[in-house]
Amino acid sequence: MIPPATEKPSLDLAMIGNCSFAALVDKMARIVWCCLPRFDGDPVFHSLLGTRGEVGDGAFAIELEGAVRSEQHYQENTAVVVTRLHDASGNAIEITDFAPRFQTKGRMFRPTAIVRRVRPIAGHPRIRVRCRPRFAYGARDPETTFGSNHVRWVGNGQTLRLTTNAPVTYVRDEIPFLLDAPVSFYLGPDESLTRHPEALCGEFEEETARYWRLWTRRLGLPLEYQDAVIRAAITLKLCTFEETGAIVAAVTTSIPEAADSGRNWDYRYCWLRDAFFVVRALNSLSEMETMENYLRYINNIASMTNGDHVQPLYGIALEKTLVEDQVDLPGYRGMGPVRIGNQAYEHFQHDVYGNIVLAASQAFFDKRLLRQPGVDDFARLEVIGERAFAMHDQPDAGLWELRTRARVHTSSSLMCWAACDRLARIAPTFGLEARAEIWRERAERIRATILEQGWNEKVGAFVESFGGHDLDASLLLIAEVGFLPPRDPRFIATVERIGEKLRRGNHLFRYHAADDFGAPENAFNICTFWYIDALARIGRTEEARDIYETMLSCRNHVGLLSEDTSPGTGEMWGNFPQTYSMVGIINGAVRLSARWEDVV
Repeated sequence: MIPPATEKPSLDLAMIGNCSFAALVDKMARIVWCCLPRFDGDPVFHSLLGTRGEVGDGAFAIELEGAVRSEQHYQENTAVVVTRLHDASGNAIEITDFAPRFQTKGRMFRPTAIVRRVRPIAGHPRIRVRCRPRFAYGARDPETTFGSNHVRWVGNGQTLRLTTNAPVTYVRDEIPFLLDAPVSFYLGPDESLTRHPEALCGEFEEETARYWRLWTRRLGLPLEYQDAVIRAAITLKLCTFEETGAIVAAVTTSIPEAADSGRNWDYRYCWLRDAFFVVRALNSLSEMETMENYLRYINNIASMTNGDHVQPLYGIALEKTLVEDQVDLPGYRGMGPVRIGNQAYEHFQHDVYGNIVLAASQAFFDKRLLRQPGVDDFARLEVIGERAFAMHDQPDAGLWELRTRARVHTSSSLMCWAACDRLARIAPTFGLEARAEIWRERAERIRATILEQGWNEKVGAFVESFGGHDLDASLLLIAEVGFLPPRDPRFIATVERIGEKLRRGNHLFRYHAADDFGAPENAFNICTFWYIDALARIGRTEEARDIYETMLSCRNHVGLLSEDTSPGTGEMWGNFPQTYSMVGIINGAVRLSARWEDVV
């Protein structure tokens, strides 16, 4: 039997969106998470984190009576999700979900709207529609009104309108009815549609699918693992907020990193670190638009800071203050708290300066960009570099955002080095040889400091903080950012020590020392992908491929990954879908794939 709505939730979810908002659809075709009007907005559908009311609140379900089996997939090379539900008597329906996105009238059309198209595909199915948005994180039941072709939900500063060619009374009162012809549902702002819902939604589906197929067609794909790479690339694109160029770390909040761990965080914001890795992964596939848009965002960040402290994260519209609070929802599987905002905005995380410069550096060499960066852009980055040089040997909260202690983290110093190193490389493109020499000298000073204080002879590896003795998976980035060549004995030794201490089966933990919440319980997916990359760089390619294929097997049924994986069960934990993890899928494929010229 198909599990009922009371079954504990899982991360077997598909994501739809259009680069302005996103929604998550479970295997039963229930929309269980959707924040409006944008990624960090009010979750009008929030049943993934429970509800304050009765079962079914905070979700948009289209139910087949007596359903016993479901199938779900994406239309090939698109962000359009198809779910089929079957009952024991041979009746079946197909539900197609998407958020419209396509070019029209010389601009991108991406309304804050969800389209759901339902059609009978076998027998004489009976369905029930339960659309129950709630407002103020589930605290407020909306006022409901209706017309001849729509139902409206009013509350908390926004109104949603569901327009349909299904009988409105059946929809409003949740009455089961025989589905004898296709019906469509358009859920969006309180605006009247000018055309029949079935015709309009059909056209929107065709145009949206075409947009995504043309977008995918432009990707420079590796020879192997193409399906995984395409799905990862589309997912990363869906996590961009196109209006400003921001990139969210995930579309959810408070999915715990491990059961009952209290490690519940709100990831619906733009971490400059995570965004850099997204830009870098998409660049490797020749998808330049995301970088161009993100450069607009970080240029705004740089202009706001005036050479002072840069936060590790900002809101998707440049908000600086993201006060962390809790709301009265039960949480994922009842595992609260549910947090909104993120205290990390108050942190000092010095790797952020390197992440900004690294994200921008390709633009100074890539002639494909519509807007070529100039000397003013370089000068703005130099201000970031000045801060990187000043902070390279100062304590911070580190990459993993420790909340109760500060150290001089080796990975933070490494990224400060990367900022200075890349500025030294960019300066000659403008004939600024004197500036290049200054940045080279600064990079060398940081390099000498890391080699002296970040290396622990007794451990036989680089360690997580200057003068420390613990290992940290972020040190696997030493070769990726070019600090040492991959075959340098010190890097090889660090990879080996990390594998010995942090590897559990084919998964890698961030670190082994206890933190503010105790010892980590689950593996952090991006660390496993960093390990895969490092193994391949030092020549252990078959081992890297084996671990990579293990990670592919940990994806859910539609190819998505969350933040963390249980090494024992393979179950996904942490916010979803995690851009870091989807980045790893792309990077691993690019690193490990056979070359096109070997077979073509």
